Amino acid sequence: MTVPDGAALSNSICALSMSPADPRARTYHGRGGAVTLVMGPLEYNQMLDKYLLFTPGPVNVAETLRTAICKEDICHREPDFDALLGSIEHKLISLFQIKNRARYRAVVITGSGTAANEAILSSVVGKGAILILSNGEFGERLHKTSLIHNKRTHLLEVPWGTPFDPAQIAAYLAAHKIDVVAMVHHETCSGMLNPLAEIGALAKTAGALFAVDGVSSVGAEVIDMEACNIAFVSSSSSKAIGSYPGLSFVVGRKKHFKALKRHAAKTTYLNLATFYAFLKRHSQTPNTPAVPLFYALDQALTDILRIGVIKRYARIKARADLLRDGMRRLNLDFLIEEADMCSILTTVRVPPSICVHDLRDRLREKSIIIYEGKGCFAGKVFQVGNIGELSDYDIRFFLSALKDVLLTLQAEAAELVAPVQSKRTTLVMLPTPDRLRAKVVS
Repeated sequence: MTVPDGAALSNSICALSMSPADPRARTYHGRGGAVTLVMGPLEYNQMLDKYLLFTPGPVNVAETLRTAICKEDICHREPDFDALLGSIEHKLISLFQIKNRARYRAVVITGSGTAANEAILSSVVGKGAILILSNGEFGERLHKTSLIHNKRTHLLEVPWGTPFDPAQIAAYLAAHKIDVVAMVHHETCSGMLNPLAEIGALAKTAGALFAVDGVSSVGAEVIDMEACNIAFVSSSSSKAIGSYPGLSFVVGRKKHFKALKRHAAKTTYLNLATFYAFLKRHSQTPNTPAVPLFYALDQALTDILRIGVIKRYARIKARADLLRDGMRRLNLDFLIEEADMCSILTTVRVPPSICVHDLRDRLREKSIIIYEGKGCFAGKVFQVGNIGELSDYDIRFFLSALKDVLLTLQAEAAELVAPVQSKRTTLVMLPTPDRLRAKVVS
């Protein structure tokens, strides 16, 4: 029996927590298809397949991260952690390609991307007024969160998957005194990428801070905080950055971080002023951090910077193009125009006669995970991500599997509408037409 490596052991431990009857409990094949015996026969038969996560997050992580998360234990109140947090902050500023680096800081929060968004919304408004721009599920979540913390919350809403009208936003800002404008950059429910430069310029003209939910776009799309007048941007470890779930962060201008102390705290755990004070004075977090996840995030950022930020953006876009070209060849239609899409996700209309839940289940049987549509898109679309450790081979495998599943489901649906006739059905022989009779060989 061989000694299991970290990835195989992790999969085997997960599998052993499942019932043998679980349909997902099968042999572990790994990315290359080779079966590796790492445990006893019973345990071996219960090991999980390695799922290919074609989702906008969480994602398949790189082997370098599996190694990083298993580093030696350290105390978060020791210099070791100070150095780790400092390394992450330095690399985050580099990821955003900020020219005037000394003007920006980055705080890291143990919590999902929603934690970072709530930290911003509960900390930067004070007694002022905030305008939420919403054209999807996550814009609605920003609004719902802001209502909890801010009495003067305004909402400018358009239907899901609809681009914003800059003239409408400008008119609203001219008619109301707004202190903060908040918007989702990549609205994952539709795959739409909202414009930063245009909205940032409108906020600047109105004298408002511009806060951006970049949870699913940071690491895949250019976000020029300086040129787009962005005061604060949030993001998550487990989306385009490609690390494990559980960490989020807020990058912002120092002067805006410093101004937060003027506002009364509305939360304990997610008060940005407290995070900034601990970062500035102690190179620490105010609460106990998930240290192993910090190691993984640091490694993910190291990997990105080693490749090069712009080169990595191009790789992600190339994967999206490969996926979209393949799906177009299957005569599939997209929900929104490609010019409006983020490069990490494609939202696809479900073909007639296909149930999206069945499509998702059949792909899962092939170890492929996709998203179903939500809200007003439920049952109408499915979503395919292209971030994390997905190779071109994985994408071609997905396209082949998708084609097989679609053909199978369409054939099954056709049989339900027009069942295949029984073999015992009597055939009725029609008389040969006169015009053909002369051609019949006797």
